[in-house]
Amino acid sequence: MILERGRNVVHNKDYPTAIKSPWDFAHRGRLPLAVEKENPIISRCYAFDETAQHFFVKDKEHPYVQEKPFDWIRGYQVGGKSLMWARETQRWSRFEFEAPLRDGFAVDWPIRYDDLAPWYSHVEKFAGISGNKDGIEHLPDGEFLPPWEFNCTEKQMQQKVNAHYKDRHMLMGRCANLSKPNEIHLQQGRGQCQARNMCQRGCPYGGYFSSNSSTLPWAEKTGNLTLRPDSVVHSIIYDEKKGKAVGVRVIDAKTKGSTEYFAKVIFVNAACLNSNLLLLNSISNRFPNGLGNDHDILGRYMAFQNYRGSLTAGIDGPADKYYYGHRPVSPLMPSFRNVYKQETDFLRGYMVFWGAYRNTGIATDENNIGASYKEAMCEAGDWSVYMSMQGEVIPKHDNHVRLSKELKDEWGIPQLITSVSYDDNDEKMLQDFLKQGAEILDVAGCKNIIPNDSKQAPGLDIHEMGGVRMGKDPGTSMLNKFNQLHECNNVFVTDGACMTSVGYQNPSLTFMAITARAANYAVDELKRGNL
Repeated sequence: MILERGRNVVHNKDYPTAIKSPWDFAHRGRLPLAVEKENPIISRCYAFDETAQHFFVKDKEHPYVQEKPFDWIRGYQVGGKSLMWARETQRWSRFEFEAPLRDGFAVDWPIRYDDLAPWYSHVEKFAGISGNKDGIEHLPDGEFLPPWEFNCTEKQMQQKVNAHYKDRHMLMGRCANLSKPNEIHLQQGRGQCQARNMCQRGCPYGGYFSSNSSTLPWAEKTGNLTLRPDSVVHSIIYDEKKGKAVGVRVIDAKTKGSTEYFAKVIFVNAACLNSNLLLLNSISNRFPNGLGNDHDILGRYMAFQNYRGSLTAGIDGPADKYYYGHRPVSPLMPSFRNVYKQETDFLRGYMVFWGAYRNTGIATDENNIGASYKEAMCEAGDWSVYMSMQGEVIPKHDNHVRLSKELKDEWGIPQLITSVSYDDNDEKMLQDFLKQGAEILDVAGCKNIIPNDSKQAPGLDIHEMGGVRMGKDPGTSMLNKFNQLHECNNVFVTDGACMTSVGYQNPSLTFMAITARAANYAVDELKRGNL
């Protein structure tokens, strides 16, 4: 049984904007100012526009308390944020799993890269990940479909950068878009990515991995799936005599009626902050501070990824060349800071996303009207380059979420309080990126390099992690090496909440590999009668 708090969304049937053209929208894809004013948080998300707004949680519908500024981006429907995610997928390396122990922050991961490597492969084969085998130790290769191609200007940049640096590599990004489907993807009913880059609308081709196009239909084929949308999980029911969880309390999203469902095993995958909220709200005589929370760990050590830094530049690219379609992935540069040893005055490092593109034509008609204006706008303009950072944030005890004692939502569940902020390590990393990024762009042949600090609040990265972290010691962590609560072993948490540290890579592939590994273990333990 899958319990989803939001409405049902059926693949292909419920993607109302998937094949619409710009002129089919009242505001050509832009949001009316009134909508932006009503939704100051979600409006900051790059994908929240007229074409995809129906997949995002509106600010006033699900309030929370920001003790410190935090942009909580959510998608409450079957498929959740898998419908709107950016699809960048890289494996962690051994260095990320070893980092807390080596560098003395957080707690030691109870698993290592070798534990997860076969599950990375399992997920990559099923989901379909495009990429190139680059042979970089700290960005391991995977089971890849053919990679997307660099455009002509990016090839020039790559040659210069890779020739200049020994430890900095411009690579093609890896993403969950089917560049060339394999048989397993065709069996799922999916087709080749059309390079439209409209993924956040839902893809009628099944060209990118989402729960709706892939895992849910696959589970439905077994005949054993029960899917219940509009089911807001209130709390997990703990049986004091049995010493384990026995079910969940559910509030009907529409009628507000209450129901209880019972099961031998419970997987919590509500997305990081809601998973924390659910466990904090699951109180009993045995666990008055939240399920499994004997040592004030639950809700703490929240972390995210630092996206604040970016740079733009110009470059002299070929004036007679263009590129096909809208590639769904950016070139990247894996972290080159503090990989093998501590080298800077800040801990850990950052990934760089960057690439080149052609601007639209610049109209010269003074009246900005008529045939000459239209013709000018159809001409390709100069080449430009963008660069952005994705930095590892160190988990801290004070960065936490907790439940409000006064405020509840309309289903009677306490509102979440977010108290998460940047620290000095994040500021130093940002400044290093801006300096090093400008140097890299200069080596690549760029000009007019402009740095920028967005000063965006945590959360807008949409990579929140932690609060229910894995670890070896029940006194300092919530979950064991198979994602079971130390104090309630038939409850598993495998989304971002389980992360002990956050790495510099995009996290979704690691979430999926951890989930597949834990699910396989749970099945084995059920068969043995241990759960």
